[in-house]
Amino acid sequence: QVRPVESGGGLVQAGDSLRLSCAASGHTFSIYAVGWFRQAPGKEREFVAAISNSGGSTNYQDSVKGRFIISRDNAKNTVYLQMNSLKPEDTAVYYCAAGWRGVTATPQGYYYWGQGTQVTVSS
Repeated sequence: QVRPVESGGGLVQAGDSLRLSCAASGHTFSIYAVGWFRQAPGKEREFVAAISNSGGSTNYQDSVKGRFIISRDNAKNTVYLQMNSLKPEDTAVYYCAAGWRGVTATPQGYYYWGQGTQVTVSS
């Protein structure tokens, strides 16, 4: 069983950048696709981005295309989410999750979830 652990969240201003990390413990990440999701207060959890186990395929929510970049370093068992040009509407708890269904945008495609890291973007 893999246990994802997120880090890198924080409080930034609009237009700033942050890089989130999702590190695996308990099992290698390299066999899993990994997705990033976020949940803002009072809203449902939504898909942000996903990357295949090899890193050769990615998928993004339309609102983050061109601003966020997902990548992975399987040698380090870590997946990254580089977030640029942050907006107040990006404020949420960000979760990473691992699964076997490729770069799906549906939460049901992921089986192992982290505890989340808070990202707050002030205007």
